[in-house]
Amino acid sequence: MAHILILGGTTEASALARALAERGARAVLSYAGRTEKPRPQPVPVRVGGFGGIAGLVEYLRREGVTHLVDATHPFAATMSGHAVAAAREAGVAHIMLTRPGWVAAQGDRWTHVADLEGAVAALAGPGRRVMLALGRMHADAFAVRPQHHYLLRFVDVPDELPVLPRHDLVVDRGPFTVEGDMALMRAHGIDLVISKNAGGNGAEAKLIAARRLGLPVLMIDRPPCPVARMTHAVADVLDWLDHAAERGV
Repeated sequence: MAHILILGGTTEASALARALAERGARAVLSYAGRTEKPRPQPVPVRVGGFGGIAGLVEYLRREGVTHLVDATHPFAATMSGHAVAAAREAGVAHIMLTRPGWVAAQGDRWTHVADLEGAVAALAGPGRRVMLALGRMHADAFAVRPQHHYLLRFVDVPDELPVLPRHDLVVDRGPFTVEGDMALMRAHGIDLVISKNAGGNGAEAKLIAARRLGLPVLMIDRPPCPVARMTHAVADVLDWLDHAAERGV
């Protein structure tokens, strides 16, 4: 019987876990552990890192994993690279399940930067009111731009407050609505939104809200993906698993 390891933390990973549970498939969903209270899942869950490529290889072999599905966040480039290398070394079938990136539409005012450092550099200049839609991991990087007032939105209450000298913190869990994000931006007088190009529907509301309000967006582009089989649909992963089973993989 196939044993599937899902590297998760995304809505796509959760959707795949539900689909596999409905099939009665043997699967484990692995979280990096950055969210304190992840949603309950219908398959067994493990939390924490593996200890690099060698640690992941050891886990795959010890647990008898036959199929590895990388459904991590599109910006988890290091983990995705480790997954490709570990699957190859352990002889495990591998596929990436990732959402397509966002594409600017008519009315959008996007400026693209290659990475977080580019976003910080782009904030040189007079103070602004910035919605920093990047999660708690990256907020402190903007402390070198203390002239701005930042709006932060985290999933969990942080153990330590961000070091940003001027900020407002909202603790909320999506999916968010366009109307709600427009109201939030108006209430805080936002004049710039900073976002990573995560893709998907769950976090797109802020971009539509910015478009409707005529606000500029500083968009951090995705890191390069490793060379791997890739799909955007849970159904395609299920089809891949079925065909792998037919081949005896």
